[in-house]
Amino acid sequence: MAKTQLGARVEEDVAELAKKRAADLGLSIGDYLARLVQDDTSGLRARAVDAATRFLAEHQVVFDEAEDAQHASRGARAA
Repeated sequence: MAKTQLGARVEEDVAELAKKRAADLGLSIGDYLARLVQDDTSGLRARAVDAATRFLAEHQVVFDEAEDAQHASRGARAA
């Protein structure tokens, strides 16, 4: 498949995040960006966000209880 070079200006912190994540995945910046675009246009990202939203909605009570317990235990030590 032929490749085309693209250019984009982004904030330095965004560029550093992209470089780090690409390196973590063992990808070049170009391959990492291509993967992001493919995931986005294939609907993979939307499906993942929808699944995460459903998971949180179904289990929010568990997270709330754990957070409340954590805050209560901190308060007990401080007293």
